[in-house]
Parts: sequence; structure tokens; C-alpha cells
Amino acid sequence: MVNGKSLLLGILAGGVVSATATLLSTPQSGKELRTDAKLRGEKLVDTFDKIKSDGIQLTEQIAQTSKEGALLVKELSADVKTSLETWKRTIEPHQKNIQKHLAKIEESLKELEEQTKKEN
Repeated sequence: MVNGKSLLLGILAGGVVSATATLLSTPQSGKELRTDAKLRGEKLVDTFDKIKSDGIQLTEQIAQTSKEGALLVKELSADVKTSLETWKRTIEPHQKNIQKHLAKIEESLKELEEQTKKEN
């Protein structure tokens, strides 16, 4: 927030300096000068109000976006978890079959080893 205050102070100081320079160097009459100064002051106030409004709107958008992002991450993690659980359930029967086939292959290899030992 310090940067925002510094920016505001800088804009205000710049406005004062430019107004003073205008007052000292203008060839206008007093009435014209006051009218012009009043219009510039009103424009400056309008500009500050717009900047303030835009800042508030930006803050709200950032808050909303972060909430939506957190919700999306939560939903995505839930979807990934569900997908992994489904995949595990799908793979489990095949995994058991593969283990059975591997056990049979191991038994066959042991039998072959015993037969080759007997023959030698």
C-alpha cells in the first residue's frame, strides 16, 4: 500500500507544480485562469476517482480469480483421485492374472531345471 500512497502523493505533487507553473506563465485573465484551474481540478478529481474505482475493481477481480482457481484445483485433484482409484480397480484383476501366470512360469522353469539336472 506504500507504493499506492507514494504514487498518489507524486501525482498530487506533480499537479500542484504544474498548476503553479501555469499560474506563473499564463497570459490569461484572472477569471479565465480561475475557470481553467477549476476545470483542471475537476478533471484531476475525476481521474483520481477513476483510478480508485479501477483499483477496487481489480482487487475484486483478483480475489474472484483466486477463489475460482482454488476451486478448480480442488475439483481437479478430486477428479485425478477418482481416476486413479478407477484405474487401480480396473488393473487389479489383470494384475492378479499376471501374477498367476508368472507363478506358473516359475514352476515350469523349476521343472525344466530339475529335468535337465536329471538328464545330465
